[in-house]
Amino acid sequence: MENFKFTIFAIVGLVAVGLLGYWSLVSIESGTEHAAREKIEQLQKENEELKTEVESLKNELSQYQPEEKPAPSEEQNIQPGTVAPVYEHQVLIDELEKLITDNVVIKLKSRGTRVGTIQKFLNIYNGTSNRVDNDYGASTQKAVMGFQKASGLPSDGEAGKTTFEKMIEWLKKQ
Repeated sequence: MENFKFTIFAIVGLVAVGLLGYWSLVSIESGTEHAAREKIEQLQKENEELKTEVESLKNELSQYQPEEKPAPSEEQNIQPGTVAPVYEHQVLIDELEKLITDNVVIKLKSRGTRVGTIQKFLNIYNGTSNRVDNDYGASTQKAVMGFQKASGLPSDGEAGKTTFEKMIEWLKKQ
């Protein structure tokens, strides 16, 4: 009987030692694995903090951004001392207005930065990224004719006051 007790006790002891050994092999990690796991947890925590900070900054920034004002209609007059609305393509609108003021007419074989202004507009209008080469060639003329036709203007391919006005009108709607 003594022998039997000893055998059972030895088996239980060996099973306990075996289970303890298995647990230690499964749960214990190397130093590099432990350091990597801690680093991942730290980065995840920092990421959450940064997301919160970005949201906070976006909310704060939205308080400082001016509200977009609708474009004035032709019937409305802007009173002296008031600020005219600024449009997304304001620089291009200003360049086109300068062409109107200077009574410029651009046609086939014209060259210069004024042609570039028309080409910039056509890239925006057509959603393209063609090279602005400041040369009013056949492709620019064709694009101008397409715009004129779509705007209800005579499509002669020459860009003058009425074409510039339609371009400005279209840009202000964007």
